[in-house]
Amino acid sequence: MTNNSSNNQEYDAIIVGAGFAGLYQLICLRDQLGLNCLIIETGDDVGGTWYWNRYPGARCDTESHAYSYYFSDELLKEWTWSERYPGHAEIRKYINFVANKFNLKKDILFNEKVINAKFNENSNNWSLATNTGKQFQAKFVIAAVGCLSNTNIPNIKGLDSFEGKYYHTGNWPKTGVSFVNKKVGQIGTGSTGIQAVPVIAAEAKHLTVFQRTANYSIPARNAPLSEEFKDHVKKDHNYYREFLKRTPNGHPFEISSRLVSDVSSEEMNQIYEKAWEKGGLQFRATFNDLVTNIDANKTASEFIKGKIRQTVTNKKFANILSDIDHPYAGKRPPIDSHYFETFNRDNINLIDLRSNPIMHIDNEGIQTKENHFDLDIIVFATGYDAMTGPLLNMNITGKQNLKLKDYWKEGPQTFLGLQIPGFPNLFTITGPGSPSVLTNMPMAIEQHVEWVRDCISFMNNKNHSTIEADSKSADKWGDEVNAVANKTLLPTVKHSWYLGANIPGKPQVFMPYAGGLPKYTKACNEVKNNNYKGFNIA
Repeated sequence: MTNNSSNNQEYDAIIVGAGFAGLYQLICLRDQLGLNCLIIETGDDVGGTWYWNRYPGARCDTESHAYSYYFSDELLKEWTWSERYPGHAEIRKYINFVANKFNLKKDILFNEKVINAKFNENSNNWSLATNTGKQFQAKFVIAAVGCLSNTNIPNIKGLDSFEGKYYHTGNWPKTGVSFVNKKVGQIGTGSTGIQAVPVIAAEAKHLTVFQRTANYSIPARNAPLSEEFKDHVKKDHNYYREFLKRTPNGHPFEISSRLVSDVSSEEMNQIYEKAWEKGGLQFRATFNDLVTNIDANKTASEFIKGKIRQTVTNKKFANILSDIDHPYAGKRPPIDSHYFETFNRDNINLIDLRSNPIMHIDNEGIQTKENHFDLDIIVFATGYDAMTGPLLNMNITGKQNLKLKDYWKEGPQTFLGLQIPGFPNLFTITGPGSPSVLTNMPMAIEQHVEWVRDCISFMNNKNHSTIEADSKSADKWGDEVNAVANKTLLPTVKHSWYLGANIPGKPQVFMPYAGGLPKYTKACNEVKNNNYKGFNIA
C-alpha cells in the first residue's frame, strides 16, 4: 500500500480511520478546503469495519443501493452493485474503487495505530503518537474510528490453554479459515453469529452453537440485482439521495403510518406475511408503533417466534431459539440467509447458555455446566465494546490533563455526538449521542462529515483557534438523547450493546440518538446556522 512519505509531521487535520467516514472526510478537507491532511489507519488497506470483518457470511444488512456514497453523481453512475445485500468482499472492492478514484491512498498512513492523543493548550493543537513511535501534530483531529471496531472476547477461564484455533469474527484472518473436517464451536448469536452459522455449518464436520440470548431474525431474501433495477438506480439517484435523507433511519423504505390497532388480526398477519416474504429490514417498518408500543410489538414478536417454531423441526432447538426475552427490534434486528433452517442439519448442535453456562475452556474444548465439547476451532461472535471503546482506545487527553476515560466514567457525554466538552478541535464521526448505529451508516456519515467540513471552514475563515462543545449544551443534548430513547422500547433491553451491557464494568447508558436522521440533521443545521451556538469558540 502507498503511505504518505513526507517528512512533514505537522498537519492541518489528522483523520483517524480509513473507513467510509475517514475517506469522505479526507475528500472534504483535502480536496474541497485545500487543507494538508493525513489519515492514520491501523490496517494495511482501506475499508474500516469491512477490512476486519471477513468472517464467513459477512454481509451488509442495508440494501446495496443505499449503502453507498451519495456525494458524487459521477461515482453513483460509475459503480454497479451486484446483489441486494453486498458481501464483505464486494464492499471492500467498492471502498477501494472510491479510494483510487479520488487518489486518497497517497495521504493515508497504513499499519499505524494511534495510541495517544493529547491537546496542547499552549499551541492549541493536538499531538498524536502511534504504536511504532511516530509523532504527529495537527490543529484538528477527526476520530473516524467507527462504532463497531473494538472487538470483545469474553474473559473465559482457560482460553489460553486451548490447543485448537480461536478467532473473533471482527478480526478475521485475511487468508480465511478452513472448517473442513473440523469440530467447531461458535459463541454468540447476534447479527454476526446469525450470518456465520449457515456458512460454517455447510463446511464443518460439526458445529456447536452456544447461545446466551435468543434473537429474532428476518430472512434477507438476498438475490442478484436485475439489470433493470441497476439502470433504475443509476438513472434516479437524485431521487434516492433525497429519499434516504428524509427517512428516519436513512433506509430506502418508508415506515408505515398505520398502527397495529388500526387493522384486524387477519389483516395484520397478512401484512406480516408479506413483509416476511419480501425480507430485509422493511419488516420493522410494517407498523408505526412497533418500537414504541409493547402490545403492538408483541404481535410482531409472536409472529416471528411462530415462524421460528414452524421452520426448526427439532422441537428442543425450536424452543431454545424462540425463547426470546426482549421486544422485536429492541436490539439490532438481524436479517439472515437460512439461519433457522440450518438447525435442521444433522451436523449442528445448540446449547442454551442460560440453563447450561460455560464453566471454562480447556486444551480440548469447552466445558459447560452439563457437558464437555471437543473442538478444533472456537469462533467468537461476541461483538464489540461499541461506540465508546474505539475512542477510549486512543488514550485521549484534553484540556487541563482531562482524560476521556475519566470524563466518561459514568457514560459518554457529547454535544450532538460530534464533540466532547474539554476536548477542543476534536470531532467524533457517528459518536455516542448521534443516530449512528440506528441508521444506514453511510447516510449518517455523510451528514456528519459535511458538518465537520463546514465547521472547520468557518473556523479557518474567521481565523479562530479553537472550538469546543459547551458542557451545558452537552448536558442538554444528553437529556434529549435520553428523552427520545425513553419514548421507545430500546432502553428496556438491559443486555443490549446499545447500552454497553455486553462489556463487564461498562456504565450502562443508552448511547445512540433514536430521534431519526432528519430530526438530528435539523438540530445540527440550526447550530451551524446560528454561528455554532452551543460551542465555545476562541
